[in-house]
Amino acid sequence: MGIRKAVHAGVSRSVAVMTAFMMKTDQLTFEKAYENLRTVKPEAKMNEEFERQLKLYQAMGCEVDTSSAIYKQYRLQKVTEKYPELRRLPQELFAVDPTTGSQGLKDDEVLYKCRKCRRSLFRSSSILDHSGGSGPVAFAHKRMSPSFTHVTGSQAQCTSYFIEPVQWMEPALLGVMDGQLLCPKCSAKLGSFSWCGEQCSCGRWVTPALQIHKNRVDETKMLPGLGSQTRKT
Repeated sequence: MGIRKAVHAGVSRSVAVMTAFMMKTDQLTFEKAYENLRTVKPEAKMNEEFERQLKLYQAMGCEVDTSSAIYKQYRLQKVTEKYPELRRLPQELFAVDPTTGSQGLKDDEVLYKCRKCRRSLFRSSSILDHSGGSGPVAFAHKRMSPSFTHVTGSQAQCTSYFIEPVQWMEPALLGVMDGQLLCPKCSAKLGSFSWCGEQCSCGRWVTPALQIHKNRVDETKMLPGLGSQTRKT
């Protein structure tokens, strides 16, 4: 059975590689490239994981962009599969702590700081955006306060930033499935994390979830000719 499984995985991988090649060279969608391949070779099949990876490849414009938010989210989703005990996580999973880097802010970049002690926490490049959920309807099973159900138009507002892990979070994240995210300087509560996922205030379920509440941080942005400018979020 082990040999048969290995052979099947090899065949599935070959089909995935050929499909990716066709997507790139012929500028085809995943569905069209896979369809064309199976027209020529009807027995060609790939497993669901390879299909998922190729759809991710398509979303990134048929480029492997490790800085892409959707790539980072996918990489986080694979962590609990590869490291079920959540110990000794690969260092490349963590964004550089902005207090240790010597690189200044780019013109279009935002730095987020603890509102209480002003400690730099993360950059805008670490934010993992998600499509908006269905708003209050997603929380129909819960009792909601009037303030929680506030919406702008038909879209509920996201009250948290969902981000990639940052180096200062590592002690809190290792060996546990969920917990609080505290400021590494003043210990103010910033948000929470769950490797199993959490629901955003907009209704969207995000997995894994490392969320920082917007009302616990301030934005700092470089403005041409004015230098660093801070505003409350």
